[in-house]
Amino acid sequence: MEMKSEKNTRGKRLSREKEALYGLQRKILSLIVFAAIAAVSLVVIRGILLDNAQRMGNEMAHSYSAEGERNLTAYETLMQVTTEYIDNQLESSGDPEGRIQMYLQMVSHTLGDNVIDPYVVIDGKIIAANPWEGDEEYDIYQTEWYQKAMEADGEIIYTDGYKDAITGETIVTIAKKSKEGTVASFDINPSQFRRNVEDYDNLPEGSAYFLCDSSGQLLYEETESEVSRDALQQYMDILIGKIEDGDFPRTNAYVHNPAGEKRAAYYDVAGNGWISIITMPYNSLLQGVQTLSIWFLGILVIFLVALVILTLRENKMTMNYRRTNETVRVLGNSYYAIYRVDFASSTYEMIKGSDYVRERIPVNGDYELLLKIAGEVMRADVFQDFRVSFSIDNIRKLVAGRTRDYGGDFLRKFGDEYRWVNVRVLFDESLNPEEAVLCFREVDEEKKAQLKQIQLLRESLQTAKESEESKNSFFSNMSHDMRTPLNAIIGLSELAQKHIGDPEKVREYMRKINYSSQQLLSLINDILEMSRMGSGKLSMTIQHFNLKKCIQDCVDIFQSQAEQQEKKFSVDIEMHTTEVYGDSFRLTQVLNNLLSNAVKFTKPGDRIALTVREIEQSEYTKYQIVVEDTGAGMSEEFLDKIFIPYERETRFGARNIAGTGLGMPITKNIISQMNGEISVESELDRGSRFTVTLPFKGIRNGENKEDQRRGSREDGKKPEQQEEDFLKGKKILLAEDNEINMEIACELLSMYGAEIVKAWNGREAVDAFHDSEENEFYAILMDMQMPEMDGCEAARLIRKMRRNDAKSVPIIAVTANAFAEDLAATSAAGMNAHVSKPIDFKVLCRTLRELDQD
Repeated sequence: MEMKSEKNTRGKRLSREKEALYGLQRKILSLIVFAAIAAVSLVVIRGILLDNAQRMGNEMAHSYSAEGERNLTAYETLMQVTTEYIDNQLESSGDPEGRIQMYLQMVSHTLGDNVIDPYVVIDGKIIAANPWEGDEEYDIYQTEWYQKAMEADGEIIYTDGYKDAITGETIVTIAKKSKEGTVASFDINPSQFRRNVEDYDNLPEGSAYFLCDSSGQLLYEETESEVSRDALQQYMDILIGKIEDGDFPRTNAYVHNPAGEKRAAYYDVAGNGWISIITMPYNSLLQGVQTLSIWFLGILVIFLVALVILTLRENKMTMNYRRTNETVRVLGNSYYAIYRVDFASSTYEMIKGSDYVRERIPVNGDYELLLKIAGEVMRADVFQDFRVSFSIDNIRKLVAGRTRDYGGDFLRKFGDEYRWVNVRVLFDESLNPEEAVLCFREVDEEKKAQLKQIQLLRESLQTAKESEESKNSFFSNMSHDMRTPLNAIIGLSELAQKHIGDPEKVREYMRKINYSSQQLLSLINDILEMSRMGSGKLSMTIQHFNLKKCIQDCVDIFQSQAEQQEKKFSVDIEMHTTEVYGDSFRLTQVLNNLLSNAVKFTKPGDRIALTVREIEQSEYTKYQIVVEDTGAGMSEEFLDKIFIPYERETRFGARNIAGTGLGMPITKNIISQMNGEISVESELDRGSRFTVTLPFKGIRNGENKEDQRRGSREDGKKPEQQEEDFLKGKKILLAEDNEINMEIACELLSMYGAEIVKAWNGREAVDAFHDSEENEFYAILMDMQMPEMDGCEAARLIRKMRRNDAKSVPIIAVTANAFAEDLAATSAAGMNAHVSKPIDFKVLCRTLRELDQD
């Protein structure tokens, strides 16, 4: 019975809502019909007014055109009389030209001043009523009216409007050839075509009249518009274009005048092609329609207001019946289950429910029953929290505390799987004060994405933590590794000062200081090399070199070192193609890293072996380089991280070995840049084996070997002698603010015959170059960080100077800042190259040679 009563109540509610909806539809339909009838009526009335206006406008235009033709007929009659008179006078004796001139003056005076200007051409001479200065020089034969009159041979001709050569005003000329061959002409001022004032007053207020010749040129106008003649002519061009296109026979055609006003236009074409045009303001033609429109809009607004009032009244009456639908419409799209909870009576009303719940409980019932069914699809531990959080008592507390949105996520069983669901208790004053809304929404994908994001954040945090620890470890090790040689340099320098009288001890101290310095420089170079690789600035220089000699030169250094440390060092090189193209410097870096590690991590009595094999011949020959030793080896954990920057072997036996942890990452990056491969095998206390495979383009017999002379000259001099000869007598500008660095550089360069000009800052360098003779300086060595003006600014100013050598003189940056961004700054400033501090004299000479060859 309860269910049946419920269905009846909902049926009545729906019936009332449908009835209200039908009533609103009827009102809207009535309003639409009324608006349609009124709109059609306005369109019909508008059409009638425009038709009447068109008939009136066309009649007026025709009337003005006919009046113009009558005026022209009068001028034609006068022209006929004039030519007959001229013929009679020319046939008589005496002074015919004088009598003709008197006749023309009489005609001009009779018609009135500035009406027409009559004149006659007799044998090329102009006889005028009003002679003008220079008429003897006027070439009458080239005028349009004369040529047309001669061609017409006795017929009266008309010209279009044109500017008079004397007055500069627009005129129209009527001309006729007489029987005696003379030509009579009347220049008519277009103002003579003025309309009758009374006729013009008959037009609607704001109307305008225009008269144009057959070419469309404006001859005369009657208008209230105060615009220039050029603007009116442009307006006429538009009007005549529309007339020629056939627009204006249509009643609803219009045009905008120069003032932007919308106007209707009517016209008539006279027999001689002249066009009379009348324009009328569009608003004045439709004034009646506008009045009706205002009335119609007023009635429509009243109708709308009444409809709104009636609709609001009906909406208020049906508001209670629409509450459920409004709730469903707002929440139904987002939630799969919605319940209205009456916490005063501990009951629920199911607005929307899942299939599982609808099959087990009624639409209305006790709230505890709803909680019991909810517990069937939750885990036991989750349901206990759910029961407490969404009990009637807790919902009541939430509403009392005006908590409008409360809830959380839990796993709910859907069939055989659990998915995440969000449950909310919503409260709003629009609801019954003792009611709240309980709703459920599936959020499985969102929740999983959220959990995944949390996991990613945790992993990122762990990675960042490990990276921070690795970086801290790197800086700690680097600090130790850099202090070790630095302490040796400082301590040995003090010892050398105390034993200045013992040359043998000082020489030994200096040897150890040099060794420690090279060790410290190697650590710094590794850091700088990683900076270049990180910014993508690692460059490759491809040139011809002898591969076998390059490898042997590199091996010789470490072979002698190994022998001093009582370690066995064997070398086995087998290759057919020794002349190749590639980067010998980068190859040397790879070999240095591998061989230095082999020497570093072996003890006296251990074995080190280098094997080089040519394994494949094609356009690019592949070479296999194997470096193996029987030294300390590496742990399995470190073997996986050997090519990761800043990682170092941390077992006890390796902690006291100097290094940055960057050598192997740099080596792998160089090999990858050379399109090669590297692999490593190692075992603790058994040694390590590094295998490198590199391709080089081989040079076959007969190919160009011009650059095989690398490292020697045709005169047979040694490289050291070449460097000495290379700089002898050359003047170099040296900019350096550090006194010790200046002294070292000057000593080195002076030893090889170079002449040095010192500059202690960038400003002095700019001044020294400015005051020098052109091409006086062979090169400029520029420190970067100097007082008053830095090296980059000084280089830019030198490059901007207006002298031939300012653009070509080599400028080399000598800098301790060898990071990628610093090197990019030197290039942007116009410098040709850079060398790092401390200066390697061989590198400096090689750089100068390369720039000299360019």
